[in-house]
Amino acid sequence: MHAHGPSCLPGPITRSRDWWSQTPPPKPPRRRPPRADGAIRTELVERVRREIAAGTYETPEKWAIALDRLWADLQSE
Repeated sequence: MHAHGPSCLPGPITRSRDWWSQTPPPKPPRRRPPRADGAIRTELVERVRREIAAGTYETPEKWAIALDRLWADLQSE
């Protein structure tokens, strides 16, 4: 009886091989630049937290904008 290790298996075994991944690395998420003064808009943060807690933050308009941006990002690849 032979003991076979993972190196005996056919096909790609490790992701460290160049041929394993032919896809480019993912793009970093698009972020807004930080404010010049470094201040956190606490009133905005509190309003958004209240809206999320109340279940009113997500609206059809915001979803449409997010989906349009996602589609544009996917088209630019």
